[in-house]
Amino acid sequence: MYSNDELSVLDFETELDDPLDRIAPLTELETPKPDPDEMLALLTSTEVQDRTQGARAFCEIKDDRAIPHLIRLLKDDCGLVRISAAYGLGRNTSPDALEPLLLRYNQDWNGYVRKGVVWALGNHRDRRAIPTLVDAMRNDISAVRLWAASALAQLATLGYEATIVAIPPLIEGLRRDGVSAVRSNCAWAVGELCRELPSNVIYATAVDALIEAFAEDIDISVREDAKTAMLKLGDTRGLQVIEELELEGWGL
Repeated sequence: MYSNDELSVLDFETELDDPLDRIAPLTELETPKPDPDEMLALLTSTEVQDRTQGARAFCEIKDDRAIPHLIRLLKDDCGLVRISAAYGLGRNTSPDALEPLLLRYNQDWNGYVRKGVVWALGNHRDRRAIPTLVDAMRNDISAVRLWAASALAQLATLGYEATIVAIPPLIEGLRRDGVSAVRSNCAWAVGELCRELPSNVIYATAVDALIEAFAEDIDISVREDAKTAMLKLGDTRGLQVIEELELEGWGL
């Protein structure tokens, strides 16, 4: 369980941002298109800045040779290196990286690192990550919950069993999360997963949650995302509620 005691590291007002966003884009560096061989050499440098630059390059480029180095850098003493390595492994996915990523999530005190790990886990689309993503969605800080919702949406590619495990924590987040951005992501994710479901009780419960969010959420962005999710689904019941509420001038 993580708490707002982490605010000394991840401030509530800015935690949805990422420290990588405050580094100049690679296109503004001396080498607009990083050379993989040069970046690989930086991954083993004794200089923190070099390791960060190298790992960050593999957030944008793919090269299997980087994977073992990025896995090793998940244990780096520097948080920014660990963040970059996590994102790099989200770009350069590998079955070998799954267990190290899960271990890093469970051990790292830095919320930015856990955020990067959750993003990477979503891209791996591996059943072994499901318990960790569900735990992140329910218990972590808001920046991580935001990405956990997106990661859970990607489980639809794993089939029905994975989908029905992912939907309940997303419905909980849609109904109860205190951060509107997280609720919006949950609405989007629920809609994406419902597209892969048959018309059963789980599907109906998920649509109920979207209807509830559209009709009752205090934040207009959440209501709009719930509406968009229902429109994409084309669910008859959801479309009827949208039409009825909009005829009444709801949200105007």
